[in-house]
Amino acid sequence: MSNLLAIAYPNAETAEKVRAELMQATKEHLIELDDAVVIEHRLDGKIKLHQGMSGTGAGAAAGAMGGTLIGLVFLAPLLGLALGAATGAVAGRMSDAGVDDAFLKTLGDSVPAGAAALMVLGRSSAPERVLERVRPYGGEVIQTSLDSEQEAHLRAALGETAPVAP
Repeated sequence: MSNLLAIAYPNAETAEKVRAELMQATKEHLIELDDAVVIEHRLDGKIKLHQGMSGTGAGAAAGAMGGTLIGLVFLAPLLGLALGAATGAVAGRMSDAGVDDAFLKTLGDSVPAGAAALMVLGRSSAPERVLERVRPYGGEVIQTSLDSEQEAHLRAALGETAPVAP
């Protein structure tokens, strides 16, 4: 089962660095991410979402493979590749399997202007190893689906000194 974590950082650059660490951890099979979005609260008050996972790119790749196979059957592999990639890209763009953008923008309003939050939806087989990677960046937990014991452990690992609110 996936867990939702939203952690506030002083700026978007720090949140992006943490997301990069998590993306590297996925390559090492330490974590499986369903979504990872940096939510930037700009100084002008606007909320900017920096999506980490592109449905468009994944859809285009899958569509290209499928289109090529179909094209081979009908002896037009290049046409199949082009049509498959275009269809896959449109389908990928239309399907947003991650967290709802309206929720993310509401979350962005909860951090001060100039700051950012990283929202992660995923699961880990080695949470301690993942925590080791993100510990140096600190952060403040603003929302989570973890149980109270796991949340307290996360807060401690990030260096929060305030007790968990009931």
